[in-house]
Amino acid sequence: MGRKSGKRQGGLVYSTDAGRMCPGCRRPEADCLCSRDVARSTGDGIVRVSRQTRGRKGAGVTLVTGLPGNAVQIAELAKALKSLCGVGGSVKNGVVELQGDQRQRVVAELERRGMKAKSAGG
Repeated sequence: MGRKSGKRQGGLVYSTDAGRMCPGCRRPEADCLCSRDVARSTGDGIVRVSRQTRGRKGAGVTLVTGLPGNAVQIAELAKALKSLCGVGGSVKNGVVELQGDQRQRVVAELERRGMKAKSAGG
């Protein structure tokens, strides 16, 4: 069976020398060129902080959307927010998810960092 497209799929994912590798530029994640160059669209420039329980069996999470920057910068901000709030969380498709209702702390921290932030939803 032949390949359907001309692009090669797969490649080096992990190296014992360098650790995790970027699938785009095939360099170590720390030296990745493609994620630093591509900045996410900022939309209207307002970071929205909301709370969601839907599809989570009643457990609420705080969602932070509309963050400026690339994937590396968003991941660094997520780490700082998780540390500030003392909770776990993750980054999925440029949206930071924090466990529990952390809206007030997150909005205050984002404004302290010079971003326009507002609490969205109920």
